[in-house]
Amino acid sequence: MVSIPERKNNMEEGCKVTPKPQSVKEFFRSWYFWKPFIGVVAGGIVGFLYYHFVGCVSGTCAITSNPYRSTLFGAVLGFLLSSSPCLRFGK
Repeated sequence: MVSIPERKNNMEEGCKVTPKPQSVKEFFRSWYFWKPFIGVVAGGIVGFLYYHFVGCVSGTCAITSNPYRSTLFGAVLGFLLSSSPCLRFGK
């Protein structure tokens, strides 16, 4: 019988695991809170700037015709990019 070597999960190989904060005070001081928060704020700013400088004047564009939608869209993208469980650039 041929033995198959055990394969590790991709998340275990390349991701640094940090312990979760135990209290609310630790949570607000940790990157569990600040990393997604900064991503949401930066994404919202970029979304609004996209509306302001590139936006659609005629109102036919679903996202860029409304400043609230473009800001929300940017904030959601900022959250998704910043809260990725394992960012591995160059691998």
